[in-house]
Amino acid sequence: MAHIDAGKTTTSERILFFTGRTHRIGEVHDGAATMDWMAEEQERGITITSAATVCYWKRNGVNHRINIIDTPGHVDFTIEVERCLRVLDGAVAVFCAVGGVQPQSETVWRQADKYCVPRVAFVNKMDRVGADFKQVLAQMETRLHANPVAVQLPIGAEDRFEGVIDLVENKALFFNKDTMDTDEGEIPADMVDEVAEYRETLIVKASDFDESLMEAYLNGEEVEAAQIRAALRKGCVSMGLVPVFCGSAFKNKGVQRVLDGVVDYLPSPVDISGPMVAPYEAFARQERDEGDVREDEKFELKVSDNGQFAGLAFKLMSDPYVGQLTFVRIYSGKLVSGASVFNTNKHRRERIGRLLRMHANKREDITEAYAGEIVAVLGLKNTVTGDTLCDEGLDVVLEAMSFPDPVINMSIEPDTQDDVNRLGIALQKLAAEDPSFKVSTDNETGQTVIGGMGELHLDIIASRLKREFGVNAKIGRPQVAYRETITRTGECECRFVRQSGGRGQYGHVKLVLRPNEPGKGITFESKIVGGVVPREYWPAVEKGVRSATETGVLAGYPVVDVHVELIDGSYHEVDSSEMAFQVAGSMAFKDGCKKCGAQLLEPVFDVEVITPEEYTGDVIGDLNSRRGRIQDLEPRKGVQAIRAAVPLSEMFGYATVLRSATQGRASYTMQFKCYEALPAALSESLVEKFGAKSNS
Repeated sequence: MAHIDAGKTTTSERILFFTGRTHRIGEVHDGAATMDWMAEEQERGITITSAATVCYWKRNGVNHRINIIDTPGHVDFTIEVERCLRVLDGAVAVFCAVGGVQPQSETVWRQADKYCVPRVAFVNKMDRVGADFKQVLAQMETRLHANPVAVQLPIGAEDRFEGVIDLVENKALFFNKDTMDTDEGEIPADMVDEVAEYRETLIVKASDFDESLMEAYLNGEEVEAAQIRAALRKGCVSMGLVPVFCGSAFKNKGVQRVLDGVVDYLPSPVDISGPMVAPYEAFARQERDEGDVREDEKFELKVSDNGQFAGLAFKLMSDPYVGQLTFVRIYSGKLVSGASVFNTNKHRRERIGRLLRMHANKREDITEAYAGEIVAVLGLKNTVTGDTLCDEGLDVVLEAMSFPDPVINMSIEPDTQDDVNRLGIALQKLAAEDPSFKVSTDNETGQTVIGGMGELHLDIIASRLKREFGVNAKIGRPQVAYRETITRTGECECRFVRQSGGRGQYGHVKLVLRPNEPGKGITFESKIVGGVVPREYWPAVEKGVRSATETGVLAGYPVVDVHVELIDGSYHEVDSSEMAFQVAGSMAFKDGCKKCGAQLLEPVFDVEVITPEEYTGDVIGDLNSRRGRIQDLEPRKGVQAIRAAVPLSEMFGYATVLRSATQGRASYTMQFKCYEALPAALSESLVEKFGAKSNS
């Protein structure tokens, strides 16, 4: 995992080569990388979809099986990182020795923290001009709030990068061009004091996780390398520290030592606690009451080949030859081709058609797979990303994944009638593959609208529609995915009464609306006492409220971050129905939003621009003109890093403007930050536009 262009795929290619999984090294810039198998990836030189494979690495005479997933670095495809980290036991975080900790580095680091994934770090591109290993260590502390521990020191840098000091073994390793590995040698005289200082720091940090090591160090005894490794492993698995390696993947320097580090420090499936799961009955109650599963209803699923089967479906992929593949991480037991399993999320039985071991886009049929493995399954009809599969009777629900909402929308129109028929099927398949890609219909215009995480994301979708599904379509201009919310607390009431002969309709509710914490979404709570609204109608009121949040009162955008309380109401013994209370809840919520200071929110992005120093003023001036707020200026070797928070609506076409202003010498990256209130003048124009659109 890493920021874009840090060298993840290049490192993955070397790992596959050095482990004997491939017999040639595929280069990203040649479009020949094994893990970048999609046509769009090969043309653009970036990773778009995560690719899984298996390799073996011998360490201390033992052959270790390693499952690898190479993830994208571009923020538009961050969902791929999210779902892969959810099912992996460890990660290699790759950093550019020049760029250091970059914006997407921070995003993927937070994602790994979220799923408690231990990490080792690899400072790549040590051969590049401006490479600075110690600066990356410092940035890991200040920006990631990590506890990095250098287990290697580089011997030289840039074009003089010739080896590393192994601080655990306390010896020098020099790169051999012929063998593409390292030869032992003497520690350079001018590095002896520095090596002693860094090795002492290493031992001190490692001893926090091993009392015997601390005792030996305090008594001045000679510390064995194996003892240091054991302590580092404890620290790494418990997420207390991050061992840091260095090298240059492109020049075949240092990758084998990273593989040693994966085996030495990252956990195997049996080293870590199982994922938190809950009995199926607790999951059903959670759905019904919107309450969290209690701690005493959770238990740890033990990793065992002999236990009952439990696995998590974390990715769907359409294969033109075999159909839909479902990637499954097995946590317990074994999965057998042809077996019947139970989907506890859908409460449906599924049959395993074929089991496949994947190597990027290549497939190998297998008959069974065991705990710790990642496999692709054919034949699942009802399973989607995040569903739990298990033996019937086990009834567990594994922790699912959270997916971000789209921040940008575009209309899409098929060219011909034939394309109309194919478009719906194609979009449905793509939406099943990618939970961050949404398809909807504009009620006013009848247009099909696609939503995603950025311009590149939707551009790739359009390209895949034509290439993979043969659909020709025109894509409209980007539209920002605004949101609506409220600014103050207030009460609202609706009495829905319909009488037209026979049984009527009666529903009466009183709600309190409160602003919710940003990112908390819509939450609903009933505070009814005395049965003025019977319990069986509460879910109908909530359903009405949630349906009303889909289109706001100002400009028709979804409403977010509102806490709704049902506090009072009344019912009729004959005329009341779920439908009546659903309508009453919806109407009351709409009325309440108007009373509670509804406002528009816009997506704001963190933007980092790397520019030569002479263009700093021009870049800052342009960002300010885009309503950007400068957050930080950081001088680096020969360049200036400018960080700013800028509304997404102001960033369309920025790449062209930046190239023009800096003679093509500057670059930028951006990632979603948060939603913020839209300025009054812009809000009014959007509301007017929506009013004109509605009236027409």
